Amino acid sequence: MNDEWLADPVEGEEHVGLDGWPAVAEADLGEVPLAIELRRFTRKAARTRAGASLGSLLGGVYYAVIVAGTGVLLGLGIAQQLRVSLPPPPATADFSLSIPTLVAVILLALAGGLLSLAGRLGPVGAGGAEAAWWLSLPVDRRALLRPAALRLPMTAGAVFAVLVGLLDGGLLADNQGHLLRGAISGALAGVLIVVGAGLAQTAGASRRATAVAGDLLMLAALVGAVVLAATGRSIDRLPAPGWVAVGVLALVLVGLAVLMDRRLGRIRERGLRESGSVASQAAGAVVSMDSRELGRALADGAVRPTRRWVSRLRTARGAASALVTADLVVLRRSVRHLVQLAVTASVVVLVTLLPQLATEAGVLAAVMIAGYLAASATAEGARRAEMAPILDCLLPLAPTTVRRLRMAVPAVVMLMWSFVVFVALGRWAGDLPGWLAMGVASTPAWAAATVRAAYRPAPDWQKPLVATPMGALPTGVASVLARGPDVVVLGMLPLWIALVLRSVSPTLILAQVVTSVVAVLVASSTSTKSFMERAMDAQEADRASREGAGR
Repeated sequence: MNDEWLADPVEGEEHVGLDGWPAVAEADLGEVPLAIELRRFTRKAARTRAGASLGSLLGGVYYAVIVAGTGVLLGLGIAQQLRVSLPPPPATADFSLSIPTLVAVILLALAGGLLSLAGRLGPVGAGGAEAAWWLSLPVDRRALLRPAALRLPMTAGAVFAVLVGLLDGGLLADNQGHLLRGAISGALAGVLIVVGAGLAQTAGASRRATAVAGDLLMLAALVGAVVLAATGRSIDRLPAPGWVAVGVLALVLVGLAVLMDRRLGRIRERGLRESGSVASQAAGAVVSMDSRELGRALADGAVRPTRRWVSRLRTARGAASALVTADLVVLRRSVRHLVQLAVTASVVVLVTLLPQLATEAGVLAAVMIAGYLAASATAEGARRAEMAPILDCLLPLAPTTVRRLRMAVPAVVMLMWSFVVFVALGRWAGDLPGWLAMGVASTPAWAAATVRAAYRPAPDWQKPLVATPMGALPTGVASVLARGPDVVVLGMLPLWIALVLRSVSPTLILAQVVTSVVAVLVASSTSTKSFMERAMDAQEADRASREGAGR
């Protein structure tokens, strides 16, 4: 940094302000430093206060590389095993998709998801101290925003290179010779998508419009898969990109990146602050492994700022009906969650119709994953109440009653969702009445799982810390994150057995009713401790009472 910018007042001259303190005259000010000098000064100040040595930094990098490499190899093995286990498409099947077609659909959905994520995060933003200090300085804003503009594209490129490599080397075995070109093309495509979102941001497009475009692209991938399967059209082999095509894509990407860099100064300060705030909130949620906070950050990052109409809440006639009405209004106003319900149901129906995926393991995975995602879409009111329990505290209702009422809207919505899904399962297994009964019996368990996940406590950071790839985390964080999925695993055990056996019996339906009732009771509890912790506390209390009686 230029020393003149921080120069002391000229000796012998004293300027007094209105409040009696020395003031700085215009002649005492030096040159405004360059943007690169400001960034260098900020990095130097951060390093002096970091307290981490070079050895610890290298150790963290080494640990992250080993974990990432292990994850890539594990994912490649799973993809190859999945390719071997998938049966070939029947020659006489009216509704089927080839493996290359499935890969193309997955790639299109991933591109839509990346575009939606880039729109919700900015992708260019300045949060925290950067927004408070940098944006108010009379310097070239392009040079200040350049690192923020490169952060998300580089991350997207690395992730897409790994994903495309896994799909290429795992599911497309005939294309292993082009694995390097495929990975490089995937990295360039990921960077290109984020750069395109950045250009839209510099042109004044709203983050909500970019996020909606990505959501529509994911929906188009699902609709395209259904249309291709219904018409019997499939891709026999995905074209391998040549080195000339890779070079042309790289040149196009460089040109767009230069154009975005020249237009960085056009982004409004308000948009930069909002994008930086969402990105900081999302980064903090990822580091602390708080999926609720991450969902709130991404959902609020593309929400409509104003409402065109106001609901009169005619169904609110008392404390209980007011709570249920509030949850219903939150769900009704969230178009993204309504689309999520429709998409998850369509995915299960599609899996049951495709001969390559309609195996017991494939249908089981589709029902459990899609069911939990659909149930999570119905509990936005409970998640917001956990963050700000204003309504819960104002209404004259017991805490257990509040949690049971929070299950009302998820139960009704999941009942309608289950009707669509379990009709497809009945067609898949050949027993429509039995599977419809199983769907009705499992509905309370879905609602209990999502409400239990919404009200799970935060990790106790006072416990001993354990080194993980996400950083230092307290012991017991896994038990906190398991609240909600544990109900899906245990509360849905009869449904698991029915899907594996591909048949439903009255015994399994009765067992599902019992486990659903138990799931509701567990989700209604306000205790923040796990079963093991409560058992240990009970043992300690019993031991203390015995010692007191002996004295």
